[in-house]
Amino acid sequence: MRKVAVVGVGMTKFSGKQEKTAVELFAEAALDALNEANLKPKDIQALFMGNVLSDFAEGQSQAQAFVADYIGASHVPANRYENACASASAAFRDAFLWVASGFYDIVLAGGSETAAKMGTPLATRTFAMASDSRYEYPAGITFPGVFALLAHLYSRTYGVPLERLKKQMAQITVNSHYYGARNPKAQFQKEITIDDVLNSFMVCQPLQLYDCCPFSDGGSAVMMVSEDIAKKLTSKPVYVAGVGQASAGNLLSQKEYLPRLRSRELAAEQSYKMSGLGPKDIDVIELHDCFSIATLIALEGLGFFEYGKSGEAVEKGETKIGGKIPVNLSGGLKAKGHPIGATGTAQVYEIVRQLRGECGERQVEGAKVGMTDTLGGDGGTLCNIILKRGW
Repeated sequence: MRKVAVVGVGMTKFSGKQEKTAVELFAEAALDALNEANLKPKDIQALFMGNVLSDFAEGQSQAQAFVADYIGASHVPANRYENACASASAAFRDAFLWVASGFYDIVLAGGSETAAKMGTPLATRTFAMASDSRYEYPAGITFPGVFALLAHLYSRTYGVPLERLKKQMAQITVNSHYYGARNPKAQFQKEITIDDVLNSFMVCQPLQLYDCCPFSDGGSAVMMVSEDIAKKLTSKPVYVAGVGQASAGNLLSQKEYLPRLRSRELAAEQSYKMSGLGPKDIDVIELHDCFSIATLIALEGLGFFEYGKSGEAVEKGETKIGGKIPVNLSGGLKAKGHPIGATGTAQVYEIVRQLRGECGERQVEGAKVGMTDTLGGDGGTLCNIILKRGW
């Protein structure tokens, strides 16, 4: 397999309810990525787009084909990926494999979503379609319910009193908003306190409003090229060191592992093995914090802390800049926002900029290796990506 580099990244501002369509948002991000890479639309050989809900939000299917035409990459192969919240990460992984194989040299990958414009009732219903529609949704399961169940199970499994767990989760949220306030592309740019979190209204016990990520609109994109082309385009290539992807069924089928997510552990294992790296080598991570409890579960499943101990690490500041593993310096899904079809490559956007040293007061000094972690549904799709500075 050939080495593959990310040579350009683009991302719109994430926000609630934008007037632009999913096609327009992806096109905006794609053109920024192209310009940064010093490439032209005619150079693109294939386009892979993550998008989940445009059928419902806009009555628009086949958005990927229209994006290709909008940006001037007419007639290239264009595929849409629907892996729930991991859609753009799955698109990125496949783009990497196509370039690594030698079949393509230059591929555009990314995604977009306009979930916020649907309003809360419809967005909640369509998000829930990523759980089991025969058994979970009819029983009243929505994703706040899924992660509330996991929070209770986490508390019981590891002996963490629920009130302490709530404070640990609140600290995660406070951290996210602190960094989101320093990210001009984040949906929420306001710092909050632990009291703000604990006094917000209850969504699904023990998860409160500030424990939950928002519905968001936005787009993100990356340009991926072979190593020889990367050397001609940039003096700061960021190489894909490892990728991993795994799947799982409904929560009942995962009962032997919960609150651990086996699909995450398998995907992470693949990415570590491919890269020849491990948790101790990662300088910064963007992980899937759709709910604050998800951060604790992810940190342990990825191997950064012992099971049941990541909350203590959060309390000690180990997930901030200067700590053991800086987490979600973009603001994460919680503060940066979560347009589900765009989230995976938005995570890549942040890691690439961290490795280039372009994040200002959010910068991890000397960062050389970064990782992304994207969860689709209630464990149905897990994607991990490890990126490494190439200079």
